[in-house]
Amino acid sequence: MYGLTRGTVTLIGAAVAGLLIWLATQINDHSTGGYWAVYGVIAAAGLTMALSQLLGGWTKWGMPRLSANVFLLAFIPTLIAAGWVVLAHQPHPNWFRNHVLNWSSDIGILGLVRDLTEYVSVLAFGIGLVFGFSFDTSGPTAYGSFGRRRRAAAVPAGGATPAATDGRQDGKTSEKQRERETADTR
Repeated sequence: MYGLTRGTVTLIGAAVAGLLIWLATQINDHSTGGYWAVYGVIAAAGLTMALSQLLGGWTKWGMPRLSANVFLLAFIPTLIAAGWVVLAHQPHPNWFRNHVLNWSSDIGILGLVRDLTEYVSVLAFGIGLVFGFSFDTSGPTAYGSFGRRRRAAAVPAGGATPAATDGRQDGKTSEKQRERETADTR
């Protein structure tokens, strides 16, 4: 059942992502607003693919939550690096585009940025995809019908199991307690 559910949801996610990419081709990107609309829709297609894996049972069938480590260590650097190129490729000069191009020239990466502008749609898709990977699920809690289970007693370093007592101060187990334990294990 797991493989069928995951496969079906992945297919649906790919179909929705394909629809979003087709929709992006219908938007005029010759203006700055149209440019951001096109690449925003393409980023949404990447997000759709990542969320299809999350919803399809890729992880633990729990409630989705934002993983701070993935967000900070993967998404933020991806957004900065890919977003830098996306900003540099805007069709009309503005304050952001001019500064990105000037800073790229100052640090010697202008040639790389201009080479990567040919792949802005892939970078936008990747931004959405990595943002979607920032979400994870925590597995369902395994509580019994009466709530949390008690923890088992720790085994001492020698490997012997701890002796059960019936509340006596000397640490010894009464005969009645031993009989109850024997009856419980049958």
